[in-house]
Amino acid sequence: MVSAGEKDIEQGFKMDEENDQSNQITTPIDKRDLVYELMGIIHIISSYAEFRRTQRKESRNLVRRMKLLLPLLEEIRDFEGKIPESGVQCLVKMKKAFHSAKKLLKTCHCGSKLYLALESESVIRRFHSVYEKLSQTLDGMPYEELGISDEEKEQVELMIIQFKRSKKRIDTQDMELAMDLMVSLSTENDRNADSASIERLAKKLELHTVEDLKAEMISVKEVIKERRSHNAENTQRIVDLLDKLKKLAGMEETGPCDEPVMPKALEKSTSIAIPNEFLCPITLQIMADPVIISTGQTYERESIQQWLDSNHHTCPKTGETLTHLSLAPNFALRNLIEEWCLKNNFQLPAKEAPMNPESPSAGSDEKLLSLIKDLSFSHLEVQRKAVTKIRMLSKENPEKRTLIANYGGIPPLVLLLSYPDSKIQEHAVTALLNLSIDESNKKLISREDAIPEIIEILQNGSVGAKENSAAALFSLSMLDENKVAIGSLNGIPPLIDLLKNGTIRGRKDAITALFNLCFNHANKSIAIQAGIVAPLLQLLEEKHLDMVDETLSILLILATHPEGRQVIGKLSFIETLVNLMKDGTPKNKECSVAVLFELSTYNSNLMLAALQYGVYEYLVEIGKEGTDRGQRKAKSILQLMTKTEQIPY
Repeated sequence: MVSAGEKDIEQGFKMDEENDQSNQITTPIDKRDLVYELMGIIHIISSYAEFRRTQRKESRNLVRRMKLLLPLLEEIRDFEGKIPESGVQCLVKMKKAFHSAKKLLKTCHCGSKLYLALESESVIRRFHSVYEKLSQTLDGMPYEELGISDEEKEQVELMIIQFKRSKKRIDTQDMELAMDLMVSLSTENDRNADSASIERLAKKLELHTVEDLKAEMISVKEVIKERRSHNAENTQRIVDLLDKLKKLAGMEETGPCDEPVMPKALEKSTSIAIPNEFLCPITLQIMADPVIISTGQTYERESIQQWLDSNHHTCPKTGETLTHLSLAPNFALRNLIEEWCLKNNFQLPAKEAPMNPESPSAGSDEKLLSLIKDLSFSHLEVQRKAVTKIRMLSKENPEKRTLIANYGGIPPLVLLLSYPDSKIQEHAVTALLNLSIDESNKKLISREDAIPEIIEILQNGSVGAKENSAAALFSLSMLDENKVAIGSLNGIPPLIDLLKNGTIRGRKDAITALFNLCFNHANKSIAIQAGIVAPLLQLLEEKHLDMVDETLSILLILATHPEGRQVIGKLSFIETLVNLMKDGTPKNKECSVAVLFELSTYNSNLMLAALQYGVYEYLVEIGKEGTDRGQRKAKSILQLMTKTEQIPY
């Protein structure tokens, strides 16, 4: 049983293959043209400069291996004898495999990043299908009759082995990405604690700039068009994630099928093709006031100024660091645009006055500076009002977060963390949580030695302050150096205490922070010794909290540590895993199988215990009908049973 997402992908591949077959029926086969076509496909896929992060490694490996087939094709091209029928058939099969590979690589090159992240398991299965087709084709090639050199035959034999190994290989899941997707999809509110996960998701998927998101909007629209009404639930998840990423970047929210911010003038003239060089790389709109930055790239003045005002010091298009922030008018391009508009009767869009009362202005800047000054005021009520207002400003407005940091708001906020007033503490730690959404602010907050004070509030603050302190530690721990600092400053035990005794929201904040911290090897040991396992096991029993998947994900990380395996590997826990494989959700079953596989790899007695609890029939079922990852893990356990002769009869 395959997922709906996989069916979408398979359907696309089948359509490609049917097209290939119809072409083969109507077009006479010429071996030289066929070989040239195969070589052309290799050159096309070699031109793909980059691939989506989630499939980057697999895509590069496939391109590299296909390029190694060029010498074989060149020898077949130069073969002067009559090509045998079996050779022609192999080349036809190779053409089908190449077209499947080309379609797959094109999707991984420019397809929707969110779609590929959510359907990563299904896409990997398509890579395996391509490997299978290529290895079968190369296995059946009549090398002797084609006069292929011994050197090339040896190269092909090695490649066949590589293809078969690639098909069998099970990649380690990106646990951070999986958790971030889980948190981002499961949250129903707009808490900035969840925004930390969304921010990391944006960074991992390279969807953090306006230009990235506008391109993704177009890709998501294609996904919606291709899927139509099929698998509407998963499509909606993609749209919801895209909306959250757009909100994080300060973009205007639009519907999933809306065009990415088209100027009104262009809407009235959709038949006019605007030259690409006239479009701003940020907004994709025609430029009225083009300016040149230090890298030589041209942008609309308003767009690039907003980029620079948001504390960016790189070129949005090239990523190069700017040597200066001066903007030079591009008069030559502006004249060309005006001439083109006149010739095509095209009116440039008028600049609209900003409608947002929170937009930057001299007056609002003065108010913000005054609020930051009031943070250090001696009067309690003045400080409380100032920190409350800054907390509110930093929550929704990305520009304000940048301005607060630039105007020196972080040091006084950190000082207020130790202020003997619970309300001021809560507002201050929440404001820092909001500010920490921006990557540059994380470093500024850390440099002010905020982490020890945040841990202190986590231990002794009010309920709300504890929850937001945990969320702040989660956000700050995205920096590896902060993972180490939080562990060494004894920040893990109070997080475990919140996991035990906190509210539902507090426990969710604690578990996401602990998940992130446990990616550091030393922190795993600290967490285990601090007693993390017991409250995690308790959460598995409290299914109404809907935290089973997150809990199992942390237990899987802890199971990679010898101390963790020793504490986790109890008979009662094995029984719990088996029960989840029996009655849990598909994701519960997947995570349970993954944990059991990790534990039983090091301790065969735990496998025997699982068999006594009836795990075999559940593994067989998951191996046939579970999620893609669940199927792989279940089959791996069954293979392990076979090797150790533990299969029940």
